[in-house]
Amino acid sequence: MALLDIKDLAVAFRTRRGTVDAVRGVSFSVARGETLAIVGESGSGKSVTSYALMRILDAGGSIKAGDMTYGGVDLRKASERDMADLRGREISMIFQNPRAALNPIRKVGRQIEDVLLRHGRATRQNARARAIAALEAVRIRDAAERYHAYPFELSGGMCQRIVIALALACDPKLLIADEPTTGLDVTTQKAVMDLVAELIRERQLSAILITHDLGLAAAYCDRVAVMRNGELVEQGDARAIFAAPRHPYTRKLVAATPRHGVGVRELLPPELRTPVPVNRTGDRALLSVRNLTKTFERDGKTVHAVRDVSFDILESESVGLVGESGCGKSTTSAMIMRLLDPTSGEILFAGDDLALTPSKNFARDPRRASLQLVFQDATDSLNPRFTARDCIADPLARLGGLGRAARRDRIDELADLVGLPRPLLDRFPHQLSGGQKARVGIARAIALEPKLLILDEPTAALDVSIQAVVLNLLVDLKERLGMSYLFVSHDLHVVRLLCDRIVVMRGGEIVEQGPSERVMTAPASDYTRSLLAAVPTPPRSDPPAESATTAAAAS
Repeated sequence: MALLDIKDLAVAFRTRRGTVDAVRGVSFSVARGETLAIVGESGSGKSVTSYALMRILDAGGSIKAGDMTYGGVDLRKASERDMADLRGREISMIFQNPRAALNPIRKVGRQIEDVLLRHGRATRQNARARAIAALEAVRIRDAAERYHAYPFELSGGMCQRIVIALALACDPKLLIADEPTTGLDVTTQKAVMDLVAELIRERQLSAILITHDLGLAAAYCDRVAVMRNGELVEQGDARAIFAAPRHPYTRKLVAATPRHGVGVRELLPPELRTPVPVNRTGDRALLSVRNLTKTFERDGKTVHAVRDVSFDILESESVGLVGESGCGKSTTSAMIMRLLDPTSGEILFAGDDLALTPSKNFARDPRRASLQLVFQDATDSLNPRFTARDCIADPLARLGGLGRAARRDRIDELADLVGLPRPLLDRFPHQLSGGQKARVGIARAIALEPKLLILDEPTAALDVSIQAVVLNLLVDLKERLGMSYLFVSHDLHVVRLLCDRIVVMRGGEIVEQGPSERVMTAPASDYTRSLLAAVPTPPRSDPPAESATTAAAAS
């Protein structure tokens, strides 16, 4: 008997432009002890489906049709009081952004106590002990000490464990995890997902994993439901679906997932593929980093964020800088970009030592035009009060020396170059999709035709199909403009697609560097091997058999 049963669910939202049908005719069930993945791209309706069954839809959202039954309880007919009792006690949720889910001005231990007291799982006398036990259950070291910590004092991975502790504190029967590993490095992601999977087994929970990462779904789930445009297009056994997807959309998602042995062009549908550009990497170093070191003073102690780092980037070459969060890769790129002053070392760019110029004086240095940065978060890196056109125009106005008419022509040219339709230039960031905002960020970064482009996790939060398009765009731009790339990432599969060489960092130091294929196929460092092993990859799909069943599934 199913613990959760959803039939013909329909959810709509009232907007200024009319009613939007976000979910239409969705049906699935979750058995006791089963883990179901709901996968699909942003806007497919997977999160809305989970919010509907929790009855926490935003204002304007409503359930128009369908049945939702949990353990014999009709969730559509349940009163708000009954639902408030079910949430947390019977059905619990791990939200996508752990920092946003936590109260920033309340100690994490107190937040767990609040949940326990709300649902009668603790008394005032034993709430603290139970909260510490909840922290220990998610493998947090020194739980009694962490009880007193505020969210801003903890790492992203630690905050995610706190959110998991909150979700499991009252021993729910159904756990919903909404993109629980977005933004985490691969080893932290694996640790978090292994922990969730272990707790699910230990407590015999049912679970729903909402994700756009097909590798996670294949590695941790029993069954998969694939959503597109508010509808469920395919569902079944996880490994069977990924090995032989029937629906064209599922095949597209599987094909767009980076994995070893697949080239960057193969991530795109056949009709969008173009010939792979010829690699024109030169033999002269554009950038030479020598013995770069950065220390910080914290609480009277010296912390080495980067220690004695040295590597080169040749003309027209792409170099991947990889490692876990806190390994020093972002600090290294910030020093190269001259946003941060090194403690010691050289940053030789086209023969000049940029480290000799203080970062505070580099903002309007003529050499700034030759180094540009594409930020990790395409949304936060754009001024919300600027249109896309204004965002792209900003570096041209500051360093380009172009008049208004020339700037306008250059912006149109850049939009064409990155594949951004010109009508979108007059939209604000909130009116653009994630992929469109990524294109605006790239257009802004290449506006001054830099020699070196630093890319800080530019595809980390994108759906796999949009990620495939952006990666192919970067390959094309590198060939057309002859730029060099420093690609900062924790995903070795993505780095391999784009980079000629890989530099692996750990604890502020380089542990390995070399040609991408060599590092990927025969890593010399145990740490690199652990990074590779932590990347979940769905099984490679077989070509679909042409049959009446397949045709019916694809229709």
